[in-house]
Amino acid sequence: MNHDAYPDNYIRGILNSVKSIAMVGASPVNVRPSYFAFKYLAQRGYDMIPVNPGHVGKELLGKPFVASLSDIGRPIDMIDIFRNSSHIMPVVEEALTLDPLPKVIWMQLGARDDAAAAKAESVGIKVVMNRCPKIEYGRLSSEISWMGVNSRTLSSKRAPVPTQGMRLSLNRMSVGGGDTAASDRAAKNKTEQS
Repeated sequence: MNHDAYPDNYIRGILNSVKSIAMVGASPVNVRPSYFAFKYLAQRGYDMIPVNPGHVGKELLGKPFVASLSDIGRPIDMIDIFRNSSHIMPVVEEALTLDPLPKVIWMQLGARDDAAAAKAESVGIKVVMNRCPKIEYGRLSSEISWMGVNSRTLSSKRAPVPTQGMRLSLNRMSVGGGDTAASDRAAKNKTEQS
């Protein structure tokens, strides 16, 4: 796998197939990126599990923190690592002791460990590095274009807030990867102006 450029189908396949996500490095502090990602993914229907030994005894959005992956006690589809690169290998090594193994190990933006990725892939685990599942979900579902991002259309109208557990289709095509209603309108307007 080329970890510098993931095909959309690879990312889409992962996000469509996983149901439970253990977020290592999750924080209950509502201004931390891990909090935003945890909340966003939980609102999209993923079963989120916060993992952080410094917050055991606390909850994150009603989910109790666990100290380690082995404390979860049930199968996990994906491990989302919200730690810097120097802490990735120990997390991957712990993940490899789980039974059953997770399907995916995802390293957040700025996090990369090629040796850890190779170790996980050698036992059949899919790996994503230096990407955020929150951003990828928004991009692939075209949800990110609700705000006018990358759609060539800006609106003063506030986008509807998704309800708890709302999950958009990840089979939509973005402006960069195909047509959407916004790109159709932009192309039509460009043709009409010419």
